[in-house]
Amino acid sequence: MAAKSADIRKTSHRSNNFTQNIVKNPKLPFAIALLVADSILVALIIAYVPYTKIDWDAYMSQVTGFLEGERDYSNLKGDTGPLVYPAGFLYIYSAIQYVTGGQVYPAQILFGFLYIMDLAIVLFVYLKTNVVPWWALSLLSLSKRVHSIFVLRLFNDCFATTLLHAALVSIIFQKWHLGLVIFSGAVSIKMNVLLYAPPLLLLMVKAMDIIGVISALAGAALVQIVIGLPFILSHPASYISNAFNLGRVFIHFWSVNFKFVPEDIFVSKAFALSLLVAHLSLLLVFAHYRWCKHEGGLFAVVHAKVIQLKLRVTQRNPSSTNKVLQTDHIVTTMFVGNFIGIICARSLHYQFYSCE
Repeated sequence: MAAKSADIRKTSHRSNNFTQNIVKNPKLPFAIALLVADSILVALIIAYVPYTKIDWDAYMSQVTGFLEGERDYSNLKGDTGPLVYPAGFLYIYSAIQYVTGGQVYPAQILFGFLYIMDLAIVLFVYLKTNVVPWWALSLLSLSKRVHSIFVLRLFNDCFATTLLHAALVSIIFQKWHLGLVIFSGAVSIKMNVLLYAPPLLLLMVKAMDIIGVISALAGAALVQIVIGLPFILSHPASYISNAFNLGRVFIHFWSVNFKFVPEDIFVSKAFALSLLVAHLSLLLVFAHYRWCKHEGGLFAVVHAKVIQLKLRVTQRNPSSTNKVLQTDHIVTTMFVGNFIGIICARSLHYQFYSCE
């Protein structure tokens, strides 16, 4: 009897501790509840909300041309125009076409699972940080536009963003080389992910020595080469100019940030250059006064890395260890750096706001 009473007391004590932990830190159960509730919501949207036809037919036309053997990017076109995404997009949507037969409804189900996966990754990121209170996690599930982009529009932003968030998880766990490989995979689907590149580079410089940074960047570059290899070998100029066209200007009508700007100014090179200068200036200000504040500023970080490289070259310090960055610092730097890019972007669609 005494043993049973002791077991009961232990069980009751563990139960009380579990309840107290949930009360003190309700983030995890709240996140699980959000996932369950949002899964039901996504199923209802797919079942009862009409699909919005925008890019799906164009995607399928471009994929069909690729699968039929076309390797000249200038000849891969749809009803919305020529293909302007890197080759990772083609591989992803070729697989989707194979699985779904090019039909919208099964693709919506696939994108529904993708949405829940992305939400789970983002929730995990926020669970690892202390940047927002537990109730603020609900904001991740309240966006009508994000649900629409995933299961009613089937945009490639969905895959690019999910991979980006997966890369962020790898970086949180200090797996920099793996994170850069996944990040490069996201870029191969849609280039707007590159808005994260400046803060990511800064974090890499802070965390690793120069050799580590170079090797991680080389791994990311290798991913791009391998993914684009069929097109690089056959029509390199066409692939690079179409898939990585940094000077492309969207139609003024579809702009979000600067629709108030007259169209002749909007499409001008002077306006584009002014936004680029503003973007770089804001990044430098944040890097110096916020992201590198504890190290004495951006220039102090760069100076320290130069000294480290000199010591490594002269064999006085042949080995070095990576610096472990705080999760809150990584996440805040990445998201703020991306937001700076968003507000300075001339050609910006709604999904850039929503998915990023």
